[in-house]
Amino acid sequence: MEIEYISDSAHHGTHAFSQRDNTTPGDNVFGAPAHDFMERSIDLNEHLVHNPQATFFLRVSGESMCDAGIHDGDIVIVDRSIKPQSGKIVIAVIDGEMLLRRYIKTFNSLTLVPDTKKLSPLTITEYHDFKIWGVVTYAIKYV
Repeated sequence: MEIEYISDSAHHGTHAFSQRDNTTPGDNVFGAPAHDFMERSIDLNEHLVHNPQATFFLRVSGESMCDAGIHDGDIVIVDRSIKPQSGKIVIAVIDGEMLLRRYIKTFNSLTLVPDTKKLSPLTITEYHDFKIWGVVTYAIKYV
């Protein structure tokens, strides 16, 4: 499975938004009464990105996590500062290949499990060149 790198989050936020930031065609004349009640738009970075310096957006290629609701073309938001926990979905790099899998750690084993019956789980051994690249925090559906 390939994962396409979209972009990192150079997010500055919109916390400093004020009503004066709304530019309307009638700025030099009397505006419409509804303009007084205008709200700022929703900034998905504020809601979905908790650590902007360590957050990346990746496009999913493949169906390895389809039973978890992550399909080909979806975008996953990955936070590299989060420590992986058993049961979480992660981006793993194994022998130079990025994989989207569920991280299952037990007392004496580490397994990367796809959420589809078409692929089998991969048990990590000392012979693998392996690292966790980041933890998936959100998935954005492509419709």
